Amino acid sequence: MASASRPLRGKRACKKIFWAVFPHACFILSLVIYAFLGALMFSHIEGNRKVNLSEEYRKFLQSLWYISRNLSDNMTENEEVFKEQIHGLLNTAERDWFVNPKDIWTFFGSLFFCCTVFTTVGYGNTYPVTRAGKYLCMLYALFGIPLMFLVLTDMGDILATVLSKSYNEFRKLQSKILASKLCSGSMCNKGDEAKSRAQSKVVLNEPLTIMEVLKSQPGVKRKPIKYRNAEIFEMLIARENEYAKPARNKSIERWSSCPELARGKTMSRVMENFDKIGKQVEKLDVPIVLMVLVIFVYISCAAAILPNWETRLDFQEAFYFCFITLTTIGFGDTQLEHPKFFLFFSLYIIIGMEIVFIAFKLGQDRLIGLYKKVISFCGEKKLPSKKIYPK
Repeated sequence: MASASRPLRGKRACKKIFWAVFPHACFILSLVIYAFLGALMFSHIEGNRKVNLSEEYRKFLQSLWYISRNLSDNMTENEEVFKEQIHGLLNTAERDWFVNPKDIWTFFGSLFFCCTVFTTVGYGNTYPVTRAGKYLCMLYALFGIPLMFLVLTDMGDILATVLSKSYNEFRKLQSKILASKLCSGSMCNKGDEAKSRAQSKVVLNEPLTIMEVLKSQPGVKRKPIKYRNAEIFEMLIARENEYAKPARNKSIERWSSCPELARGKTMSRVMENFDKIGKQVEKLDVPIVLMVLVIFVYISCAAAILPNWETRLDFQEAFYFCFITLTTIGFGDTQLEHPKFFLFFSLYIIIGMEIVFIAFKLGQDRLIGLYKKVISFCGEKKLPSKKIYPK
């Protein structure tokens, strides 16, 4: 019987893990499918558009030919004038006159564009030109941006839980090391400490009277009467609650013979997982200096890797590019020669945006706390002091 129950327990554990991971996987999969559909749509619309040579393009070519002819005739004369004319003419040029749309709007280029849209980065080096592409871009962003923020919030909960547990474990380890140093320095006796702890515990396995509790607790006798009575009352309430718990029969589960109950319980757990999205980020409480350090290390790692395929970028330029990307500023002043390689780095972008989002949330909470302290301090200063008149 024991060997037969082990596979059932393993299956139940796998089902619990699956339904716990299901909401997170659902959000990420939805975002991936949404990005691929957008890439197919924009590559078809913008990549297959016809390039019409407008009147402005013809005027541009005529002006360029005229300036180049005058420059060849008078090479040494009025050089500054020619530079100003060339500079002004190039400012009127449009990039679409010199670029084939199929070279820009490939599948990977369109996928990179979709990622810059719903992450609100928007570098500006790739943008829709056709009217249908502009309308679809607005509609695509209208649904893609909320989906992206939902993924950020959901994965931010996971990241906040990991950071919170890691920080708490580090604090516990730090306190244990400090306690061990103090204990070794003061030559404390562990046996006496364990004995005193055993004496201080209250054993309430059987109903006890108040006098028995007093006799079993020497530490309680030394306290004042009101604190002694309050402790005794809390102990008795704890004992009553322990005995009032209904006995649970672990051998027989209600839903073991009724799959409908198990299915309903699983669905309720899944619904609870959906309802708890964003709660862990609200509970996170770690030092803001730690988050700044995490962001610096995170961006530095990418800045060291990115110049391997973007040869025009050094470490400083790559660091600047990653920071502008993760903060969704996206100036577009630094352009990528191989965006499809950085596209495969999209997981890095999403996780980095979550880290920056958590850091901004912590900074916001700290600012609110600072404002509260300043307002309360100013309010106390402005309150008139009470004058005491002699009787």
